[in-house]
Amino acid sequence: MKKLLSLSLIFILNMVYSQNIQSPSQKIAVEFKLTPSGQPSYSVNYNNKPVILESTLGIKLKNKPALDADFEIDNVKNSSFNESWKPVLGEQATIVNHYNELIIALIQKETHIKMNIIFRVFDEGVAFRYDFPKQKDLNYFIISDEVSQFNLTDNHKVFWIPGDYDSQEYVYNESKISEIDTQKLNLNNGIGVKSIAGKHMVQSPLMMKTAEGLYLNIFEAAVVNYPVMHLNVDVANYKFNSQLVPNAIGDKAYLQTPCVSPWRTIMISDDARDIVGSKMILNLNDPCKIGDTSYIKPMKYVGIWWEMHVGKSTWDYAGSQNAQNVDGKPIPTGKHGATTENTKKYIDFAAKNGFDGVLVEGWNVGWEDWFGNWKEEVFDFTTPYPDFDIAAISAYAKEKNVKMIMHHETSASVANYERHLDRALDLMKKYDYPAAKTGYVGKIIPRGEFHDGQTMVNHFNFVARRFADNKLMVNSHESSRPTGYSRTYPNYIAAEAARGNEFNAWSNGNPPMHETILPFTRLLGGPMDYTPGIFEIKMSFYDKSKTEQVHTTLAKQLALYVTMYSPLQMAADLPENYEKYNDAFQFIKDVAADWDESKYLEAEPGDYLTVVRKAKGKETWFLGAITDENARKSEIKLDFLDKGQKYKAIIYEDAKDAHWQKNPIAYKIRTLEVTNKSKINLNLAPGGGTAISFEPIK
Repeated sequence: MKKLLSLSLIFILNMVYSQNIQSPSQKIAVEFKLTPSGQPSYSVNYNNKPVILESTLGIKLKNKPALDADFEIDNVKNSSFNESWKPVLGEQATIVNHYNELIIALIQKETHIKMNIIFRVFDEGVAFRYDFPKQKDLNYFIISDEVSQFNLTDNHKVFWIPGDYDSQEYVYNESKISEIDTQKLNLNNGIGVKSIAGKHMVQSPLMMKTAEGLYLNIFEAAVVNYPVMHLNVDVANYKFNSQLVPNAIGDKAYLQTPCVSPWRTIMISDDARDIVGSKMILNLNDPCKIGDTSYIKPMKYVGIWWEMHVGKSTWDYAGSQNAQNVDGKPIPTGKHGATTENTKKYIDFAAKNGFDGVLVEGWNVGWEDWFGNWKEEVFDFTTPYPDFDIAAISAYAKEKNVKMIMHHETSASVANYERHLDRALDLMKKYDYPAAKTGYVGKIIPRGEFHDGQTMVNHFNFVARRFADNKLMVNSHESSRPTGYSRTYPNYIAAEAARGNEFNAWSNGNPPMHETILPFTRLLGGPMDYTPGIFEIKMSFYDKSKTEQVHTTLAKQLALYVTMYSPLQMAADLPENYEKYNDAFQFIKDVAADWDESKYLEAEPGDYLTVVRKAKGKETWFLGAITDENARKSEIKLDFLDKGQKYKAIIYEDAKDAHWQKNPIAYKIRTLEVTNKSKINLNLAPGGGTAISFEPIK
């Protein structure tokens, strides 16, 4: 009898202190329990093998007892959810959102503060967040730390960049967890503002691979009214601890109940294609909050931009703030790129080749004094330079059926931008600009804030909402990295928030493996404005003394339009370079920017990626395949094509002697007739790629 009572007591204690939940497929299992001290903890298994060992959870508050111990379980709720929803723009016409949910309601015995921990378990991974219900014992509060932990099982291979509070524009490092050390990096990398938080601090999304071939990714979703989470690494024990970005006085987040934290996510699969193709981050965000989305449209554009990076022209009009004549008017240098005449040339090129828009950077006054001075008021976002006739340009673009894209470089003076924002948006509407590219180069004003802090996260989200109020789209550069907010506000059409193509023009550039990692990291949170399509690969073309270059072949630049998803795609090179290689340029003109279906055919982070996509509302498919510095061959089955339909496959590929460094512009184009029973052999040069369009034969 005593033994029976003891067993019953153990069962009751386990029921109270331990809770389990599985994914719909039952491959992933999560166990939640309270430690003997009442601290929340969790562990994760995949196919009955541990992936995350017991890891602690909790929140530390400023001037209040920490919410990381002394808890008891108040109640537990289990539920399942399965829906399909349609994104306004995306890789898929329909996205499935299927998960099992566990809500553990906790109450702290001493303080009586209530905190819920919510788990959602998908077939591709696990998500959890902290939920603070409305309660008399907790109203306004300040988070001083979050103590979410990710306790890995072994010394996995990891793809990482430093935990910099101000920039994600780094080349990825590939190493073991134990080898993470930001102090060993070469930081002569072209990044203007660096705020690396520690020797063993890294950013998420963090992509990993185990010795057994399991792929893991630690990230976050729905970062709203909260700072970005970086990860502090215990390199000896393979533990990652959450590190929230502080504000100017060291606090992490100011909150009021009821409120929630962002989701902390762990993607898990033995197939890398499941990671890169996952929509888990989007699914963890709120549904679209915009009523009328008719103005949100994909755009392919050209622009006055790359010519500044290669030194052909400049953003500024006078070169120096002091370059003024006796009347106090600026003296033009003659190198200003954003002139009325030059803009009309780009409009003509866009109209001739079927592009939707033209971006013009350097159109507005202030560029003579914009960078490095930490100056409060640089731009007003409404006053053009004397040689940029905004009214005439707008009329000319309308005549040519081309849309202009506005540029708002804030110089990181965020307070100044917010003061001028409504006037800037009114100007856009007056001259029929449907979208703007924003920039945040420099140290943030308000001074002491970081790009990744709560203040700036709120700013980037506020700008998206304010643009939505005015039925406009926004594409942010130098912002905090997206975490799926484009589901909620799809007018937030794209962002940079990683090391883009521009770095190849004036720094040590992006190595060939860079574009094979971004889809496993940065792009999990939302579309990226990478600005592909550079055909004149070597910068010595413009200045023989230059050694910089794009670290890909020309064919790989074409493939990036498919592998780097964005509904906003730039043909970034100069019009004259496209005219020189007009046969290759045809792919950029043809490729879609919005999709009904996407299939990841081959994937390995840091090595290669092959994806095929079906254009929205059409029967045309496009394939992109890229590799790192190693040449690669593979055979692709075309069973994704419609049965019984013949297609013309136009293949843009590396020539036999192509090489990203030695011979990057060597390419060839061939045409095949194929069906869904056909196969195509891909031959990728070092740093190379292949782009294919499949057009139905009527």
